[in-house]
Amino acid sequence: MNLPADTAAFDLIVFDWDGTLMDSTAHITRSIQRACADLGLPVPERSRASHVIGLGLVDAMRHVCPGLPSARYQDMVEAYRHHYLAGDAVIELFDGVAAALAHYQQRGVLLAVATGKSRIGLDRAMQHTGLTDCFVATRTVDECHSKPHPQMLDDLTQVLGVDKRRTLMVGDTTHDLQMALNAGTWAAGVSYGAHPVDALHALSPLGCFDSFGALDTWLSPRLSA
Repeated sequence: MNLPADTAAFDLIVFDWDGTLMDSTAHITRSIQRACADLGLPVPERSRASHVIGLGLVDAMRHVCPGLPSARYQDMVEAYRHHYLAGDAVIELFDGVAAALAHYQQRGVLLAVATGKSRIGLDRAMQHTGLTDCFVATRTVDECHSKPHPQMLDDLTQVLGVDKRRTLMVGDTTHDLQMALNAGTWAAGVSYGAHPVDALHALSPLGCFDSFGALDTWLSPRLSA
């Protein structure tokens, strides 16, 4: 699939949430580690805990605690939620996110979210940040298969009537980029979130950016409208 020759390459931009728009990676990682400690489980190193960011909670816990009996997954999920909710109100957007999204909106570009968060969690985060009205559609792990399954992008492009060749997925994890590959959309990575830059580059995104501002500088000339 070749990028369209014209500079207006994208009609729809789908953003991951945690680690891409919101600076929540460290808090999620600590919450996973503290949940493991609460349940008397081995506490994973930061790199292992952060690797599962972007997956649905149950899938994430399977990866972090492979020896945990399936009957105890819900205990782990509840322990994680306890620690996450204790501090999520102070988590902020990355610099430049709100202004850039407003600019894209003004240009008539469709914006959406595909996230491993729950529906309640995403709605709460969007309300807290004031971004609810920026997005024409959102998909969470409550409605779709967990990343990297392509269902979130399949659903969004279908319901919005957008060609996948004019759709860009933006995310900070290999789960996001692999989902884009599986769905047949374009992808761009950001290296300031959960996964290391070399792992992102291995999935051949159109670009990999070390700040949201750098992403915005690259993206703005490639928008429709």
